[in-house]
Amino acid sequence: MPVGRLAACAVLFVASILPVDAQRPTTHGRLFPPEDLGILESPDRDEWQQPERIMDALRIADGSRVADIGAGGGWFTIRLAARVGPNGTVYAQDVQRQMIDSIRQRVANLGLANVETILGTVDDPHLPPALDAVLVVDAYPQFGERREQRVPVLRRLAEALAPHGRLGIVDFKLDGVGGPGPPIDERLDPAVVRDEAEQVGLRLLREETFLRYQYLLVFGR
Repeated sequence: MPVGRLAACAVLFVASILPVDAQRPTTHGRLFPPEDLGILESPDRDEWQQPERIMDALRIADGSRVADIGAGGGWFTIRLAARVGPNGTVYAQDVQRQMIDSIRQRVANLGLANVETILGTVDDPHLPPALDAVLVVDAYPQFGERREQRVPVLRRLAEALAPHGRLGIVDFKLDGVGGPGPPIDERLDPAVVRDEAEQVGLRLLREETFLRYQYLLVFGR
């Protein structure tokens, strides 16, 4: 279902958001400031982010159960909700209460019943098991500034996957000067991500190159 039809199809859903709260998080890495959420809603983001192709790479389809990690204000969440339809579920996870509140309001306004919110912690995303896909967009470096902080969280994501499930990590390229994204010194080399994924038993399935400013790594168990 195209995103533009979400409002028209809202009558098909019962307005419902099911928050799953954990303890108040503490901080390992640099978290995205909630007051800057408008940056994530830039009108040209669909063009350079290519969400449909990212979802295709993760084989997200009608009825899928997927998690949006570090969901922010829900930009990707609502696109995932359109893709999985009323028979699927999107778990919008973040470690910041303000982000969760923003998603809850957004989902309520759209009348979506297939989105649940999860307030995780920096140590544990608190995901349900047997997920078809887990998507981490522009959030992996925020798991922690050090490997020993990031790897335990990545292991939790891997454990939440179904046997056939896929984990997609999208983040900004080191050479993406002039485009969107954080300063270069806050970005993470994809080779580091691949190495940390191997540590938790994940295997690289695909490394996509269709994104202009970002890399996409797709892992399986």
